[in-house]
Amino acid sequence: MQKAENLNVIEDNRELAAEILKKLIEIKALSPDNGGEGEADKAEYILSLLDFADEIERFDAEDKRAKNGIRPNIVARINGRRRRTLWIVCHMDVVPEGDLKLWESDPFRAKVVEDRIYGRGAEDNGQAIVSAILAGKFLSEHRPDIGFGMIFVSDEETGSRYGIQHLLKEKEFSKDDLFLVPDTGSPDGSLIEIAEKNILWLKFEIFGKQGHASRPDMFHNASRRAMRILLELDELLHKKFSERNDLFEPPYSTFEPTKREKNVDNPNTIPGVDVSYFDCRVLPSYSNDEVVEFVRSFFDEKEKEDGFKCSMEVIQNESSPPTSEESEIVIRLKKALRILRGIEAKPIGIGGNTCASFFRKAGYETAVWSTLDGKAHEPNEYARLSNVIEDAKIFAMLAFDI
Repeated sequence: MQKAENLNVIEDNRELAAEILKKLIEIKALSPDNGGEGEADKAEYILSLLDFADEIERFDAEDKRAKNGIRPNIVARINGRRRRTLWIVCHMDVVPEGDLKLWESDPFRAKVVEDRIYGRGAEDNGQAIVSAILAGKFLSEHRPDIGFGMIFVSDEETGSRYGIQHLLKEKEFSKDDLFLVPDTGSPDGSLIEIAEKNILWLKFEIFGKQGHASRPDMFHNASRRAMRILLELDELLHKKFSERNDLFEPPYSTFEPTKREKNVDNPNTIPGVDVSYFDCRVLPSYSNDEVVEFVRSFFDEKEKEDGFKCSMEVIQNESSPPTSEESEIVIRLKKALRILRGIEAKPIGIGGNTCASFFRKAGYETAVWSTLDGKAHEPNEYARLSNVIEDAKIFAMLAFDI
């Protein structure tokens, strides 16, 4: 196929791809929720690379905590022979580096080792940003059958309030458009994500009575109480919501104890409150409301047992319908992978939460796909330059009638 042969010129951009990805890594785009200034600097750099685009729009969300008081969202487009558009949706923000002792290099200073570029945000989501830009540059010189759109959003890692959620309120897309979110995948690119588990983040406050650590007979240790209660809750949640669905990895609902907040400042004081969090990824056969009601009833029982309060706050609550396996974006993606890579891709569901969930909820059929080694959020995160190039070819091919 002539179009497939033309795509090979994208390989000439390997050095450019490395340069862009290195720069993206070194711009520290942390959400204010994670102690950063936001994505303003990264957005300005990306804008400087989009001189080939036919249309560029900004949909900035106000956030006084961030640099310049805004969280930027960029929408750029290459015109096609028809007005409908294939949109590639990437995010600019990254997660914090975590324990620096686990890194073999500075997480915000890119390190190149053969085909790999190491650094925080290299794979999540810097690789996708570079692939989208390379595909866009190619298509600006080889007019596609449909328009090619690039979306770069803020705030994906901390809830998307200032990113996709804001953009969907401000920007109208066509129901005839196609949407691809390159934010999960597999090393060979054979997996297409079409469904996501419900996401539910819960904050728990388990109370006791603070006092001197030498007199546990007079006080009630909130940390010990919390450990017992939350371990029991963990077990009961898995028993109550035990259905399995082999579309997903893993094929069951997960309820993970994660963050714990600081309690007392000294080792000889019994804490009076313990603040902990659960990250719940619930199969769509259940509603998040069912989980919340179950936890509330459980906490009511615990309060009756010893008279001390237990409270819960819902921090994040998202769910979305799946994308059909027969949707046009999935069919096009499967065909492109068959032509360019000779593989038969299969649909999956994931426990993660991507920008796709918000598009699906808004009524847009959306696929999630890329070629990844799965190093997101890990120490020594890296992206492969070969994946950057090969994914750019797939993105570009999707804008042609194949």
